[in-house]
Amino acid sequence: MVFSSLIFLFIFLPSTLFVYIIAPKKMKNIVLLIASLIFYAWGEPIYIVLMIFSSVVDYIHGLLIEKFRQNHNKARLVVLSSVIINLSLLFFFKYSDFIINNINFLFSTDFLSPNLPLPIGISFYTFQTMSYTIDVYRKKVPVQKNPIALATYVTLFPQLIAGPIVRYETVAAQINAREETFEKFSEGIKRFIIGLGKKVLFANNIGLLWMEIQNTPLSDLTVFTSWLGIIAFAFQIYFDFSGYSDMAIGLGKMFGFDFLENFNYPYVSKSITEFWRRWHISLGSWFKDYVYIPLGGSKGSKIKMYRNLFVVWLLTGIWHGAEWNFLIWGLYFGIIIAIEKLALLKILENAWSPVKHAYTIFLLIIGWLIFVSDNLYMGILYLKVMLGFKNTILFDSQFLYYIYNYGIILIILIVASTPFFKNKHRKLVKTLNKRHLFLYENLVMPILYFTVFFISISYLVDSTYNPFLYFRF
Repeated sequence: MVFSSLIFLFIFLPSTLFVYIIAPKKMKNIVLLIASLIFYAWGEPIYIVLMIFSSVVDYIHGLLIEKFRQNHNKARLVVLSSVIINLSLLFFFKYSDFIINNINFLFSTDFLSPNLPLPIGISFYTFQTMSYTIDVYRKKVPVQKNPIALATYVTLFPQLIAGPIVRYETVAAQINAREETFEKFSEGIKRFIIGLGKKVLFANNIGLLWMEIQNTPLSDLTVFTSWLGIIAFAFQIYFDFSGYSDMAIGLGKMFGFDFLENFNYPYVSKSITEFWRRWHISLGSWFKDYVYIPLGGSKGSKIKMYRNLFVVWLLTGIWHGAEWNFLIWGLYFGIIIAIEKLALLKILENAWSPVKHAYTIFLLIIGWLIFVSDNLYMGILYLKVMLGFKNTILFDSQFLYYIYNYGIILIILIVASTPFFKNKHRKLVKTLNKRHLFLYENLVMPILYFTVFFISISYLVDSTYNPFLYFRF
């Protein structure tokens, strides 16, 4: 599915861009809407109905909120109706099997599960449509009276499948009128290639290491090998998801949109609180603005603040999937952030920088183990191996084999997860004279981007391992 969607994108994108560029300004949203529906239909034609339904529902709710603007109670009921409908769709498709299976387990019942496939991107576009109606109610954005424009926002294919979560207020003006320039288009191509390289060359290759170690019997794992495996997964999920976000941001720029950043080098963080300001920024800001602050945020008593914090992290875990490991994962980070807010952040302020970083990475690694462990019992056993409780052997020849084969890419990933290359590029641009700068920007960099693109496409065609981890959410 993922491989065919990517190949389809490379065939589909040039023709879409051509039609979009030559289309009159009044027709651009229609072209983008039709293209988005075709792209989505390639993967799941049946669920186009669901997406159109969501667009129509929130379009009508936006108009009703505006109509009842002077009647506060009616307007609140309308926005509540929008939230209930959107969450009901998300709940039914994403959580009904989980709820029914747990009821059957606890009460020895035999209720049938619907076993419906999860519509791709539903966790993202339901949050986006809710942000529209809530922001109209809050008077943060004007109501959208053009149904095509709103449907374009809901179905926007560059970021539809796995985010970032694009809130309506950030693109409201761009939906109605945006400027497509050669500079922005060029910037979009570069950003797309960077994302493609991160996903295909980095995430996929280090993912193979995690897959090998994950499939190894626990009795055969040494302490170092188990750590190496979960570190590999940590890099895989970062470069997979941030790579997709880069591709989405790049595609958006090709069509004249400016999406907000979704990652800011999260692995350089020196606390878990800082990490979650840098990781999946669009999700964190959504929960902050639409859940945490409406509940009262950090105002009021400490008890209420921690209650609000745990509600947000419980929902964050549940948002990622209908499994117990995601719920525990959310509470795990909720507990850590609560402890940091209570006193630990002040202690960390005076700590040596490498100690703060080591503390953060250690807790993140444990968190990723919880995240990836569908079977909690096996996850606990894996943790025992990591901590030396199940196997006291530190390393063996298999570990050395992995280091020999993946050592170089691990070093590259460590450096690439920091701003090192970005800072070096900026410093180089500042030091070059005009002639050398012209050659660097118009010869060296285009060759570099083309090389990354060519190698990535070659890997896509040749490889059978090409998952997008966040498609499942």
